[in-house]
Amino acid sequence: MGIVETAHNVKVLGSGNPQTIVLAHGFGTDQSVWKHLVPHLVDLYRVILYDNMGAGTTNPEYFDFDRYSTLEGYAYDLLAILEELQIQSCIFVGHSVSAMIGAIASITRPDLFTKIVMLSGSPRYLNDFDYYGGFEQEDLEQLFEAMRENYKAWCSGFAPLAVGGDMDSIAVQEFSRTLFNMRPDIALSVGRTIFNSDMRSILAMVTVPCHVVQSMKDLAVPVAVSEYLHQHLGGESIVEVMSSDGHLPQLSSPDIVIPVLLRHIQSDIAA
Repeated sequence: MGIVETAHNVKVLGSGNPQTIVLAHGFGTDQSVWKHLVPHLVDLYRVILYDNMGAGTTNPEYFDFDRYSTLEGYAYDLLAILEELQIQSCIFVGHSVSAMIGAIASITRPDLFTKIVMLSGSPRYLNDFDYYGGFEQEDLEQLFEAMRENYKAWCSGFAPLAVGGDMDSIAVQEFSRTLFNMRPDIALSVGRTIFNSDMRSILAMVTVPCHVVQSMKDLAVPVAVSEYLHQHLGGESIVEVMSSDGHLPQLSSPDIVIPVLLRHIQSDIAA
């Protein structure tokens, strides 16, 4: 394994099918968030899993606070992984922030992406005068302050809100575990980068087909965001709002979400 693969805990699974699916996780999770989807893919595709730098499963010594102060740092990592594995093209499934990371990477190398499936993705979390992202600046400052003051307590409160369940739910416990695995200062830095990001200006440059999929109810991404993406992405796009609840529906509602993701992976946007 190469240096990049080792740093990101890259796993290559599945059949000899040349078609490659890349699964990328969001904030506070790691590649284990895809555990319900992977068994449905490995017989049909080559599946690549990796961890974003800063995830609790990665070496915190590798986390460069400057590099990861923008989403471009993560997009360069993604391109480096594809290059090291000599991937010619892939279907990229990005959850949460990784939806935008995939979009950024596709602007540089559109040839590497046959399509992007964006699950619970948002180009901007802050409300603007002509845009509803779901958060006011004051909300975010309170969130960052809570992370700073007592990270463990913040995790316990944030996990059920994000997942859309109570602490007894397996999905909430799973998200709590991966969230708490992050080093607190890294988690705060990553949280700031994500929640303060604004990718609206680059959407028109994304020319690969995008399948926008999200929950009907999501603390972090209002349904209006998926329609915004649909209207502003530069290439073909399609939106599906699922009857699931929460920001990590592949974990909390796999029965609803897995068939939807499989359909979008397997079927292209009808002309």
